[in-house]
Amino acid sequence: MFKRLTGLSAALLLAACSTIRTGPPVAPLDKSAQWALLPIVNQTETPQAGLRAEALVESGLRNGGILTLQHYPVRLNQETLLEPAERKAADDARQWAAQQGMRYAVTGAVTEWRYKVGVDGEPAVGMALQVIDLKSGQVVWSGSGGKTGFSRESLAGTAQKLVNQLLAGAGLE
Repeated sequence: MFKRLTGLSAALLLAACSTIRTGPPVAPLDKSAQWALLPIVNQTETPQAGLRAEALVESGLRNGGILTLQHYPVRLNQETLLEPAERKAADDARQWAAQQGMRYAVTGAVTEWRYKVGVDGEPAVGMALQVIDLKSGQVVWSGSGGKTGFSRESLAGTAQKLVNQLLAGAGLE
């Protein structure tokens, strides 16, 4: 009986897998400093996945104690259905944040944002985030990961769990 329960538990854990790669920040991040949320580049086939990820990252940062967080101006976001121009938008947003006197900028990329094809249709999310010290131009923390959820979970819920895990690695829980 115990072996059967152990095997069932292991199967359930594997059904909703995640892979996270992150390390501690180069130096402790100052939560009271000025922070900017820059574009999260959409590298998926799902329209506006970067914008969806930005909303979750913004929430995660605020819940992690970042109270002086500014979102880049909307005019700098060029994510469209027809002509992706995210890299230029990210560069423009980084320049904007530096001009505003921000200390840190959070940016990244969405690499997967979909429901898997099949009977169960599990949500699958992949993302990379980084924190840049705008004074030095150095990346002071980065993390990446992928997560799949159970068949009845939402894509946004699975993405939120991944964002929380990634930000926890930066000391922003």
